[in-house]
Parts: sequence; structure tokens; C-alpha cells
Amino acid sequence: MATNTFSTRGLRKIYGEGPSAVHALRGVNLEIPEGEIVVLLGPSGSGKSTLLNILGGLDRGTDGEVMFRDQALDTMSDVELTRYRRNHVGFVFQLYNLMPSLTAHENVELVTEIAQNPMDADEALALVGLDKRSDHFPAQLSGGEQQRVAIARAVAKQPDVLFCDEPTGALDSVTGRAVLNVLKNVNEHLGATVMIVTHASAQAAMADRVIRFGDGEVQESIVNRKKLTPEEIQW
Repeated sequence: MATNTFSTRGLRKIYGEGPSAVHALRGVNLEIPEGEIVVLLGPSGSGKSTLLNILGGLDRGTDGEVMFRDQALDTMSDVELTRYRRNHVGFVFQLYNLMPSLTAHENVELVTEIAQNPMDADEALALVGLDKRSDHFPAQLSGGEQQRVAIARAVAKQPDVLFCDEPTGALDSVTGRAVLNVLKNVNEHLGATVMIVTHASAQAAMADRVIRFGDGEVQESIVNRKKLTPEEIQW
């Protein structure tokens, strides 16, 4: 029986109170098996980024149960959530969040200094195909290269889960496919569960599992029996 990386039961997230309250998540029940590439698909405001932030320990639900393996995230203290993020989770965002005064190598090293079992920074950059660009500053790199540095920084921790929020949103089709290939390689070589939030439905074709969101609810969860490679995706 497959182990779940995450499971949620009755997960709700409400911002504000009274008539103006926003119900971002409306009782989400979900299971994410270990080692899958999962695409959370839906329009802006559907709740997918809110779910990602709660699973990643950046936010808390208003009500409901959130499990990471056998650990209840919803009952963790702030200190325990910080430890969870440090030891188990990597984040990749649409805006790369690199330090402009540091080289690619130094940006990746920032994470290796706090991780439990870090990968060498050069190894992480080689994994994303940037070993020959390690001494370049962000301003000397293209958008796709900066995103790959951000991925290298996240995977250098050797996380159990890699969360990616619109990782190709600012990229053209050629560069976007290159970034998706990197995420595929991370999944295959490190065994990490990779969760990708996107509104681009074409990217769902490379996932093991596609979860469609709408109005704060899971509308459907589909196991993809015939995955495409990033090169085969119609942008």
C-alpha cells in the first residue's frame, strides 16, 4: 500500500470574519502519495496556492486535519513548523527570490548552511545544468537560468517535497519546458514529491496526478496513465 506524503480531511481556510469573510478552502479532502509529480490546476483565486502554503507550513488552516506522513501539521507549534520547513520542504516561486549580490553558487550555499543533510552546491547546480554558470550573478543570467538556480537552491536541501508556485509563469515555451525537465529530473533522481501550482492546463500532461481546484474545493483528482515529457507538451 502506497504511503502518502500528505493527506487532508475537512481542511478549511477563512480570511476575515462576518459577511466579508473569504472562504479560500472549503473542506478539502486530499491524498498525495509519495514520490509523485502532482499538478494543482485552477484559475486565480481557486485556492490552490492557499493549499500549497498550508502543506508547506507557511500558513495554517482555519479548521481540519493536515498530515505530513504520520505528523499532524495542524497541531504543530511555530517552532515545529519552522523545523518541518527546514528539514523536509523546498520552495520554488515564480519570482526567483535570488540575492542579487551573490553568485549562483553562493545563492545555493545559503541553504546548504542550514540544512540537515545538504547536497554540495556545485552538485545541485549540475543537476539543473548550470555547473558552468556557478560564478555568475543573477543579473548575468537569463530568466530561465535564474529559475534553475532557484530550483537548485531548493533541492540542495534534499527535501522530501518540492513546492513550485507558477514556476514557469514568467518564461517562454522553450525555457519553460527546460524548467519542467529540471523538475522531472529532481523527482526521478531524488525521489522527491513535486507539487506544481499552475493555471496552465497543458502542464498537467506531465504529472502523475492532476488535482483541479475551483472555488476552494477539489473538483476532481485524476491519475494520469499516459504522461507526456515536457518536450511533448503543447505550450
